[in-house]
Amino acid sequence: MKKLGLDLGNRTLGIAVSDEMNMFARGVDTFRFEEKDFKKALEYTLELIKEYNVDVVALGFPKNMDGSIGEQAQITLDFKEEILKNIDIKIVMWDERLTSKMASNMMKSQNLKRKKRKNDIDKMAAAIILQGYLDSIR
Repeated sequence: MKKLGLDLGNRTLGIAVSDEMNMFARGVDTFRFEEKDFKKALEYTLELIKEYNVDVVALGFPKNMDGSIGEQAQITLDFKEEILKNIDIKIVMWDERLTSKMASNMMKSQNLKRKKRKNDIDKMAAAIILQGYLDSIR
């Protein structure tokens, strides 16, 4: 079964999926929704879990740099609970500090134009989150 990586923001959901062997993560989409309309993001996530035949979700957990849990981390924990109310699946909260910065640096090093970087940053961050999880289970 495949693994799903998610990077939840207030208007976007970065999405990555693993290969069948759970070796590599690839960014597949950035789902855009109205500001803080997490219900839409939840509906889309539930569809993805079924579509990709997922058994584990690696959900980016945006802790503050000092390790504390701020507003966005609490939103992410609430999102996790909403997923679990709808489907029985393993959800791993994955520390995502600096993943957006890493994604941006990777795309800059590939000489991608600013517009392309802006459009793809969330799915690239989701891929980094998922790859970190995949590496940890090997």
